[in-house]
Amino acid sequence: MKQATESPTITTATFEDLVREMVVRLGEDPAREGLVRTPERVHKAFEFLTKGYREDPEALLKGALFTVSYDEMVIVKDIEMFSLCEHHMLPFFGKVHVAYIPNGKVIGLSKIPRLIELFSRRLQIQERLTTQIAETIQKVIEPQGVGVVIEARHLCMMMRGVEKQHSAAVTSSMLGCFREEEETRSEFLSLIRNRNGV
Repeated sequence: MKQATESPTITTATFEDLVREMVVRLGEDPAREGLVRTPERVHKAFEFLTKGYREDPEALLKGALFTVSYDEMVIVKDIEMFSLCEHHMLPFFGKVHVAYIPNGKVIGLSKIPRLIELFSRRLQIQERLTTQIAETIQKVIEPQGVGVVIEARHLCMMMRGVEKQHSAAVTSSMLGCFREEEETRSEFLSLIRNRNGV
């Protein structure tokens, strides 16, 4: 019996070979003009869509840490997000809202969208993605607290299964003062609901 820690066996077939076989199993002709380069294109697409496995989230944030005296809420909201559901490998997409209250250190604002992209470029579930973003920020910059909310639509629910076209999933992760203090949490949720942007 296999141990849970064993690495799965990888065949000698190339990624392109496996895509070509899938095309055949679907009943198509991989030699057809429109499909000849599909295996190569799919390989390149998945290399890009899963590049987060080859990036270090903590190193990303540690490269842009700054000492400050500011101790009020920092929010970056309405950040576009695209990821792949690990159950069906179909896209889910939406917006991420991130807030934290500094405790002597802040991170460069652009690093928050980059962190979201890093974790999104993996096979994911929305719940884990939400937690990973919050926990990484909490671990690296040790703020007073972190709040993350994700609103997303899942093609695995829209194109197949229940086929609900207008449903959205909302997940949140609240750490530190965002979990412990209702006033802080309410302020964050109120501010991200306000769509009157700049």
